[in-house]
Amino acid sequence: MQDNKNFFLAIALSMAVLIGWNVFFGMPTLDQQRKEATAPAQTAQPGAPAAPGAPASPAVVPPVDPARAAPTRDAAIAATQRIVIDTPRVRGSISLRGGDIDDIALKDYRETVDPKSPNIIVFSPANGPDAYFARIGWLPSSGIAVPTADTIWTASATSLSEQAPVTLTWDNGQGLLFKRLVAIDANFMVTVTDSVEATRQGVEASVTPYSFIRRVGTPVVAGFYILHEGLLGVIGENGLQEFSYSSMEKEPLRAANERAREFKDAVGGFIGITDKYWASALVPDQTKPFNAAFSMTKAPTQGAIPSYQTIITHAPAKVDAATPASSVTRIFVGAKEVRLIDRYQQDYNIKLFDRLIDWGWFYWITKPLFKLLDIIYHLVGNFGVAILIVTVLVKLVFFPLANKSYVSMAKMKAVQPEMVRIKEQYPDDRVKQQQELMELYKKEKINPLAGCLPVIIQIPVFFALYKVLFVTIEMRHAPFFGWIRDLAAPDPTSIFNLFGLLPWSVPAILLIGVWPIIMGITMFVQMKMNPEPTDPIQKTMFTWMPVFFTYLLASFPAGLVIYWSWNNLLSVMQQYFIMRRQGVKVELWDNLRGLFGKKADKPA
Repeated sequence: MQDNKNFFLAIALSMAVLIGWNVFFGMPTLDQQRKEATAPAQTAQPGAPAAPGAPASPAVVPPVDPARAAPTRDAAIAATQRIVIDTPRVRGSISLRGGDIDDIALKDYRETVDPKSPNIIVFSPANGPDAYFARIGWLPSSGIAVPTADTIWTASATSLSEQAPVTLTWDNGQGLLFKRLVAIDANFMVTVTDSVEATRQGVEASVTPYSFIRRVGTPVVAGFYILHEGLLGVIGENGLQEFSYSSMEKEPLRAANERAREFKDAVGGFIGITDKYWASALVPDQTKPFNAAFSMTKAPTQGAIPSYQTIITHAPAKVDAATPASSVTRIFVGAKEVRLIDRYQQDYNIKLFDRLIDWGWFYWITKPLFKLLDIIYHLVGNFGVAILIVTVLVKLVFFPLANKSYVSMAKMKAVQPEMVRIKEQYPDDRVKQQQELMELYKKEKINPLAGCLPVIIQIPVFFALYKVLFVTIEMRHAPFFGWIRDLAAPDPTSIFNLFGLLPWSVPAILLIGVWPIIMGITMFVQMKMNPEPTDPIQKTMFTWMPVFFTYLLASFPAGLVIYWSWNNLLSVMQQYFIMRRQGVKVELWDNLRGLFGKKADKPA
């Protein structure tokens, strides 16, 4: 029994350390003022072709001329002529200067639960603050003019929708005509078909297709170890690659002021940048080899703003009067909706595209759990209720293991007097003690590890469900009941203003709401189900641990706290039922009486 208590205590303390580290130390310490004072965004244009066998990439160029930099996003958009994007789920525009896809907002998602709050913005122009955009083009051979960031394209229409693609054209005046067909579906996928053709005999050129997504400035991230935010991709046989913004500082130097990780001759996959709920990704032809690079550029001057790029280049293509060149690139830019991501993976045969969502190490548990949660949500219409139902189902699955655990604990308690006798008989011979104890276990058919095994098996499932509730967008802005209007946000109430009865704006550090308190109470009751530890240090830890977890989980999404509270309550009910059925004394009532200074007068 004591060994089991120590094991459970070790697990609880480990979780406390992990959660505490994230709350107090794991959060990013980025300077928000630096972000607000972002310098004019950098832009890039194709440079010289790469040497044979080396991965070609757009060259890094100095920042935009300050005279052309816009002070606001709206001003940056207004500075260039544009093609309007208008679909059921996306609004934005494409700049005719450079042809960048650099203005994307999501109609279905807002910054807060207020339906009048601004839409979520993903892409922003290169010449404005917080630049984040996609660029597609051609790297030239010597002496050939190709479209650059300053090229003015001619458009076939003034607007782009899912029913009406747009064609951009530009003639380089040297016998080459560049065309770009841009199409968008009803969700978040843009398909760009770039082509080059010779308009007269005798013109020959070698051009290399490239595409990149660039983000200027380091964004504010959640900072939790269970969530990846930054650069990522699936690069052919190299599999999933993830780079945080901070880790890019440690990558090898590829050029002046540029650090990069490169991959050559990959087939299949994608490469992009991800936030918790939003992402952008370049999806190349899944049948042709490509070179990929994750890079960070930053001037050596103090306070310089870094920019992050995910870059794809393909093999050079030869163009003449009889042979045009073409390249197809898809660009995902939007919300990481599980069903939609899975559909894109299937429809376009994108290798492991579902890894755009951070399912974690326990992918084989995490994703099936989400699918179960999603199915129930579509049946009951409330994500919070779906969480409660899934928790019950998980408990039912593990009920046989829990039953075996408590049966073993009952047998261990029954032979407790005999175990004490053995220790008293051989006080100075630990080897003999262990031998006698093993004989006792064998005789009574007791497995001393049976109480630990269910906990060990359930740990991956617990963390998988925890991760599902934390990283999937489906819980964002999903209401529960009463005051919980967003399951992805912390409980907005606080005990320090009597849950809103007092007209006092509570600091964020003191926001300890109703659900965190309920969670703390259920944890306290669960711990009182077993005998009090004899060791005073352990007893103190067990007494204060619910208070510690109440404070820690107050800043967690309400959906997670509700799950944890409900899971604790079910555990208490399950343990009480099994212990009574096995004839084991439930220590809860005695412990509660002892807490208030009263001795138990009868067994529970």
